[in-house]
Amino acid sequence: MKKEFIFLGPPACGKGTQTAMLAEYLHFPHVDTGSLLRAEIKAGTDTGKEAKLYIDQGHLVPVELVARIIKNRLSEEDCKGGYILDGYPRSIEQANALTKMNSEIDGNNDVAFKAIYFDIDTDILVERIINRRSCPKCGEIYNLAYKAPKQEGICDKCGERLSQRKDDTKEVAQERFDTYFKETAPLIDYYKKLGVLKSIDANGDIQEVWERLLKVVND
Repeated sequence: MKKEFIFLGPPACGKGTQTAMLAEYLHFPHVDTGSLLRAEIKAGTDTGKEAKLYIDQGHLVPVELVARIIKNRLSEEDCKGGYILDGYPRSIEQANALTKMNSEIDGNNDVAFKAIYFDIDTDILVERIINRRSCPKCGEIYNLAYKAPKQEGICDKCGERLSQRKDDTKEVAQERFDTYFKETAPLIDYYKKLGVLKSIDANGDIQEVWERLLKVVND
């Protein structure tokens, strides 16, 4: 049976870290929407240039633009047994787009779909965001407050100098939260009504959240 997972939760709730760990655990591809978009931006494609205008302002990238990128990725060979989708959908419109593309890709195959919601106190998230650093080469994510690199400003894995995303500022973070609660939070009810929503307490350290996640995944 093919297994499909999506993760829901506000910015900086820990979805990226946990999805990467789960992908390794299940041997499923970790389809990170943000990384896909950043790859398009770095390559300087027309799609990337268009997406950058929205991302830099803390806005959601239009449905059609993201869906085009996502569908191409989910259609690849390594996603046939299952996938973990991170950062998508972010609105009801995108959820409908995902349902449509999954139907077109999966056909009549037997599929188990779960939406996992990271329930967390948003008061601590702004601090997480402004302290976040990432490696532009290998994609490893750090946080100066609780997961700092061994050498200041340098990636532990590949030695590349770490960078801070332009949108990881207090002002843009607040705008992203406003956007999340307006457009993304309704997905909780959307997937709850479909009977596929699973919630976990995302407060705590990485290992604590990981153990809670495994219980939900293996349920």
